[in-house]
Amino acid sequence: MSDYPMEVFSYENGSVTFEDVGKENGMRYWLASDLMHFLGYGDSPEATKKKPINKAMAACAALNIPISENFVSFQDESGKGENYKLSRFACYLTAMNGDSRKPGVAAAQAYFASLAEAFSAYAQEVESVDRIVTRDELSSQEKALSSTVKKAGVMDFALFQNAGYRGMYNMNLYQIRNIKRVPSGRSPLDFMGSTELAANLFRITQTDEKVKRERIVGQKPLEATAEEVGREVRKTMKRISGVLPEELPAAHDINNVRKGLKATYKGLKAIDKPKKTPRKIKSKPTQDVVIDEKSE
Repeated sequence: MSDYPMEVFSYENGSVTFEDVGKENGMRYWLASDLMHFLGYGDSPEATKKKPINKAMAACAALNIPISENFVSFQDESGKGENYKLSRFACYLTAMNGDSRKPGVAAAQAYFASLAEAFSAYAQEVESVDRIVTRDELSSQEKALSSTVKKAGVMDFALFQNAGYRGMYNMNLYQIRNIKRVPSGRSPLDFMGSTELAANLFRITQTDEKVKRERIVGQKPLEATAEEVGREVRKTMKRISGVLPEELPAAHDINNVRKGLKATYKGLKAIDKPKKTPRKIKSKPTQDVVIDEKSE
């Protein structure tokens, strides 16, 4: 492990490294309770502690990486309830989903980013995991909204979709694509950072709720609703941050981020892969050679 940094984290009354608290039992793992101490969540409510872990699990699911291989749930014998055995990759995902305002989280993110850097430049970005989770949720919510409005009378979903973007960005979808330099055939959502993705997720879910609650029907009324909700999200962003959605910088292609995280998964898994013990080759007993003196 000398090739990898050994950052020191404050843990209870002493200082130990992340590697110090790793355990071995058929696989190398870290207890979630130990990781939470490292990250600074030691005295936080259970719901707060589980939030980064739950989001890390969602990231695993979005990447089609087996959750059961990275998050092993068990009942803690100390009476503290549910705990997890986390793989190194699970620890990485959890740390990247933590609150970076916490010194422990910031230190852990820097540590894991330095590990991930060896496998992919995209995986060392702190927001990469959040982007993957939010983009995956957006896909699900877009499908739900599409189902809702088609039942309510939308015949041309592309026009309905454009109305929502027009309200939020004050421009049509093709103009957004030009600004974000989105390749043909790709969604602008694939090139948005976590803040912009979260704003669009809010727009889509609120549009769905409004359509259902107010029982809006018909292509034109539904387009008007989508545009109205988009405008409200735009106003909220302007009021809170002072930054409009079209002013937010474009992010790396989400497909490259996915590839980077999968490469990181394989790389981190290889670090802790059990070393094979060389097999001993049994030498065959030598046989005595009998020389027939008469044959000479």
